[in-house]
Amino acid sequence: MALDFDGTLAPHVDRPEDARAVDGTRGAVQRLLDLDGVRVAFVSGRALVSLRYVSDPQDDVLLTGSHGIEVQLDTADIQLDLVAAELEQLETLNRVLEGISASVEGTWIERKPAGRALHTRLATPQAGQAAQKEARDQLSVLIPGMTVRAGKDVLEFAVRGSTKGDALERLREYTGADRVFYAGDDLTDEDAFAVLHEGDLGLKIGAGPSLAGYRVRGPEEVPRVLGIIADIREAAATAAEARAN
Repeated sequence: MALDFDGTLAPHVDRPEDARAVDGTRGAVQRLLDLDGVRVAFVSGRALVSLRYVSDPQDDVLLTGSHGIEVQLDTADIQLDLVAAELEQLETLNRVLEGISASVEGTWIERKPAGRALHTRLATPQAGQAAQKEARDQLSVLIPGMTVRAGKDVLEFAVRGSTKGDALERLREYTGADRVFYAGDDLTDEDAFAVLHEGDLGLKIGAGPSLAGYRVRGPEEVPRVLGIIADIREAAATAAEARAN
């Protein structure tokens, strides 16, 4: 059970640090964690430290941040290693994006271990688009080949390429899962939907085209979906136990 956080478990908010999961989420996740043969993971574009802060996950929840560049599995350790050249690129990212953000009201920079994100949610649409274009133009020259991802009012740059699809594949391998459920709302979640196998389930949150086979209107409906899945798993386990007896 792999779940995006922002826009999936929690509504989008103006200040990323204010995001919290909707009511009922924690209980639904705990029901899934209590089931035999089920693992739960949060898959986010956030830095992992930020994801832990806003999600307050149970100990058994697996975590991937920065689109799969950071992972925290069944230990307290965060796995990430950057080489000297990548650290230099981060300095260039800082200089360029901070300069752009300082000149455009309503924009700010989110620092991530392997990249930076230019947020434009509070800027006017015209100013936000102009800031994103300027960032693309400058950095395409200074750091050619850098990974760039567009999201909802955010443009992300990473010195090491990874996607939520990569994160999901790593989680599938780590857990040995024979079936995967993935829920997400943003363009970056389409990378995860794209790697689902036959028999897996994808849940799109909100409007817009998607590779997911199922859809709900917003985060407030996600706990109900998780609860239905828990109901089905619990019923199957009860039936299997009855047959065994």
